[in-house]
Amino acid sequence: MWLKKLHTYGRLIKFSHTIFALPFALAAVTLASREHSVTFYTLFFILVAMAGARSAAMGFNRYVDYEYDRKNPRTAQRPIITGEIDRHSVLIFTAVASMIFIGASAMLGSLCFKLSFPALGILFFYSYTKRFTSFSHLFLGVAIGIAPLGAWIAATGTWDGRVVWLSAALITYIAGFDILYACQDVNFDRRAGLRSIPARWGVERAFQISSWLHVSTFLFLLAVHFVFHMGPIYLAFLMAISILLWLEHRLVKPHDLQKINLAFFHMNSAISLLLFLAVWTDVHFS
Repeated sequence: MWLKKLHTYGRLIKFSHTIFALPFALAAVTLASREHSVTFYTLFFILVAMAGARSAAMGFNRYVDYEYDRKNPRTAQRPIITGEIDRHSVLIFTAVASMIFIGASAMLGSLCFKLSFPALGILFFYSYTKRFTSFSHLFLGVAIGIAPLGAWIAATGTWDGRVVWLSAALITYIAGFDILYACQDVNFDRRAGLRSIPARWGVERAFQISSWLHVSTFLFLLAVHFVFHMGPIYLAFLMAISILLWLEHRLVKPHDLQKINLAFFHMNSAISLLLFLAVWTDVHFS
């Protein structure tokens, strides 16, 4: 019974999508390990903090978007809408996940503990952005893109401007494919008064903006190569990532969104994992 409940909560927060940001955070930890000793204790609580933060953010998003999700055919099968999980339980789940994140952050040091509160604020604030700005995709990028910064601080106890390039890559990467994903809801968003780049400027322009954001992703990842003095292994992986980004935009067309889930989940999962492998193999074998 509890396994079924766990699976239902996993569907609620789409836990499998954690793979988009987690490899970027682990890449930051790997880069930090070249100059700082990273213990299993630190790595464990970074993973716990990441899981807690994402679970809290997704739970909160499902809670505050309930009325919109109930009316949107694409989201009408989410557990909170079907009644498999009631709204009160989702609120409790969000509170518990938030406490896990804050607790794990405290185990990583006083600086991480202090930063956990504004980090949660940013994560929760994103859920309201579609109500007042078409650039909600960039807010989502920022909310998720702080993960490498947080992981670096957790691993080292200090701030380093170089890791900003990795966070910038994650911000544009997330924002770019969130724009593509939002194209599915363009008609609903317009009827509901929700704001997004596709709803404001149309699907074709949204695709162009997404493309430019992913070009920026590539450039930011190239900057990581220079600021961290990476080797040829990293560059080889970066070429593979650029090909996958290109394929993602070839798979999905403004007039044909049927392959959006393939591009969204499979391609982006592969890109994130390749980024981590690029950093890990370069650090250990160059």
